[in-house]
Amino acid sequence: MRNSVFETVLGAVVVCAAGIFLFFALNATGNGGSGQEYTVTARFNSVIGIERGSDVRMSGVKIGRVSKLDFDAERYEAVLKLSLRSDIQLRDDASAKISQDGLLGGAYVALQPGGGFDVIAADGTGEITQTQGSVDLLTLFAQFAGGQGGN
Repeated sequence: MRNSVFETVLGAVVVCAAGIFLFFALNATGNGGSGQEYTVTARFNSVIGIERGSDVRMSGVKIGRVSKLDFDAERYEAVLKLSLRSDIQLRDDASAKISQDGLLGGAYVALQPGGGFDVIAADGTGEITQTQGSVDLLTLFAQFAGGQGGN
């Protein structure tokens, strides 16, 4: 009887510790579900390296994440849903670009703020219209090595 009480208490301590680690992990990655976000749409010709959960950055600072990745079969474009912090107000002439964290790093969506007077709608219908897709570095290196780069 003494052993089973000890094992039960030890199991409860382990479960509590795992819960605490999970709580801190979700808060550190920004996936805690705070509800202080809004969604905008951006369409790209290429989103190589982007996946659900990829960072959205402005001036190098993370301000959101990619919440959905889809394909528009009519326009042959990748459609990204970006969840952004509610305190960031994007102007209607803001632009989005797929950038790399270096040669071997991951990809992220880089936003440029724009200087217009109107703000993109924060009700989920807003769209960033000026976009630039990702560059496939592997293809560029292969073309360069094969002598096909430039001309």
